[in-house]
Amino acid sequence: MKNVVVIGGGTGQSALLKGLKQINDINLATIVTVADDGGSTGRLRDDLHIPAMGDVRNVMLALSEEESLTATLMDYRFDNNSGELTGHNLGNIILSALTKKSGSFVQAISDLAKVLRVKGDIIPSTISNVTLCAHMDDGSVVEGEHNITFDERRVKDVFYKKYVTAYPDALVAIRQADYIIIGIGSVYTSILPNLVIEDIKNELVKTKAQIVYYCNCMTEAGETDGYSVEDHVKVIHEHIGEDIIDMVVIADDEIPAYIMENYILEKAEIVKPMEQEHDYIILKHPLLTFETGMIRHDPNKVKVSFEKVMEVL
Repeated sequence: MKNVVVIGGGTGQSALLKGLKQINDINLATIVTVADDGGSTGRLRDDLHIPAMGDVRNVMLALSEEESLTATLMDYRFDNNSGELTGHNLGNIILSALTKKSGSFVQAISDLAKVLRVKGDIIPSTISNVTLCAHMDDGSVVEGEHNITFDERRVKDVFYKKYVTAYPDALVAIRQADYIIIGIGSVYTSILPNLVIEDIKNELVKTKAQIVYYCNCMTEAGETDGYSVEDHVKVIHEHIGEDIIDMVVIADDEIPAYIMENYILEKAEIVKPMEQEHDYIILKHPLLTFETGMIRHDPNKVKVSFEKVMEVL
């Protein structure tokens, strides 16, 4: 059995985990960012002074083996006619209630994971109530993950407002890993919030595990405009301070023209490799689905891709 650790956040990480949980001969753990401060997550975080739980909830549902009413309700969001509950996600409220009841965010995750029969371990990168910040290309500083995402200026780098200590189980998972997967997600606001925590950064530099980066297939306006595959890798390495990535997995699916039209309107482009030689392996593999009219990662294709990764590395 190989120990596989996934580091990231956002919907991309959930798609990745839905694929990986189908592989029987791996022990799966995921390290999740708690830097989100927008929407329901941000409101509960500010009101109750607890870590952000939105990405944890998404990961929990992705790894759930229980297709029950509870799992369905976890993703329910109250509509605009719900008074003070408007916009809140029921799963976030449940996690918040369990956190307040037990006095522990980690215990709340554990308790709910048992109900949902989650496959693998879900580990917050920190249990601190953190504020992600970014230096923008004009020299200004933007505070808050939500504000960074929607700011139209270009991001230069990200950091935390105060020193952040990693949750110890995250460090143990990295030390025991045979493979570490970074991704899939927004590089500045889903991936790097985990990697810029000093303790995690140090463990990634020291690890003997194979580090695999699942690169985004499309650029994101304001964050990665015009970025190539190499640019994404460079940003990660610059924040770490050393080159740590052994392989980059990129989608080689042909994207239908009618799908691309919507992304062009959003100023998004396909992320492509621009150089012929690299210090890391590039694995091109089918990863995508277009069933919803949008570009999404297909869990079944992700599963097959990682089985290929394990053959190569």
